[in-house]
Amino acid sequence: MSEQTIRKVLGDHARLSVDAASIAVGADLYELGLTSHASVNVMLALEDSFDIEFPDELLRKSTFASVDAIRGALVELGVA
Repeated sequence: MSEQTIRKVLGDHARLSVDAASIAVGADLYELGLTSHASVNVMLALEDSFDIEFPDELLRKSTFASVDAIRGALVELGVA
């Protein structure tokens, strides 16, 4: 469920150059067009979708670098 939600959020907010459904879990989202501004939009949408708040220590580029990295952060927060 969480990977589906992550991909939906990416499709809606990341402004990537490819379809979010086709992204490999380890693919670098920044290489696929994710900007710092779009990553903030992704973070906010994830917070809304999972009813969480990313703590300061997870507010770094690497947290949002791939589907797998996002999923790892969500696991760390206890929601995935």
